[in-house]
Amino acid sequence: MTTTAIRTIGLTQRFGDTTAVDGVDLEIGSGEVVALLGPNGAGKTTTLDILLGLALPDDGSAEVFGLTPRAAVRAGRIGAVLQSGGLLADLTVSETARIVASAVPAMRTVDGVLDTAGLTELARRPVGKCSGGEQQRLRFALALIADPDLLVLDEPTAAMDVASRRAFWAAMRADTDAGRTVVFATHHLEEADEYADRVVVMARGRIVADGPTEQIRSRVTGRTVSVTFRESDPDLDRDTLASLPGVHSVEVRGRRVLLHSHDSDALARRLLDSTTAYDIEITSAALEDAFVSLTEEVVR
Repeated sequence: MTTTAIRTIGLTQRFGDTTAVDGVDLEIGSGEVVALLGPNGAGKTTTLDILLGLALPDDGSAEVFGLTPRAAVRAGRIGAVLQSGGLLADLTVSETARIVASAVPAMRTVDGVLDTAGLTELARRPVGKCSGGEQQRLRFALALIADPDLLVLDEPTAAMDVASRRAFWAAMRADTDAGRTVVFATHHLEEADEYADRVVVMARGRIVADGPTEQIRSRVTGRTVSVTFRESDPDLDRDTLASLPGVHSVEVRGRRVLLHSHDSDALARRLLDSTTAYDIEITSAALEDAFVSLTEEVVR
């Protein structure tokens, strides 16, 4: 039975006349990897700050494994990788990790977490000599020392190049396969597409979509059914194609036709049963398209 890692009820946070988080109800199960998406000002970071016990909500409540966020942090059940802060430039990578390990209920060895984060060869390097991406990997290592049940990541790969981002997420996935819960905010939509089990989209402090990545895509944009018709098939004009199940737009490219549909399963069955269609491909639109469609109206 899946336990609840995070539960918020009516979570609200205001800054003067601005409501940063507006009545958010959210439940995340233990072991889920969840991406929190939204434009600037959507309320993502404020929500994460509350879950980390860095801020108290004005209204509503937040629980982490049945505890208040601050109690969960004290118990070592939450680890965090934030965008900046918390590192002393004059200490080496290894010294930084050992100091943190001495201050928390350490469950994993310093050498072990440095290896997981790909920092073993940099252990003696001063933090100030590390690149932005290497410092983020150090924050990842520090977050793992207490072997937390929940990892909260706020733009964890913001300072990394493409290769470093891939290495970071490979390490993350390997470390979380055993069932750790991960919640991460990111502007890199391809990261959410590739690494998250579930996507939560926020805009203007509210949740506007919540579900598996594939579901979020199809909810807004449907799917594209790409198909080729044999030369012997009777001419299929746009009106005929548009009348097929669920089709809302048609693109004809010679014998290749792209049918945009809200019911790709029914459409594929009709094509296979009633036409000479072959080489059928069904693809979802990019997560970015769905993200823009979901948030632009709310932001407007």
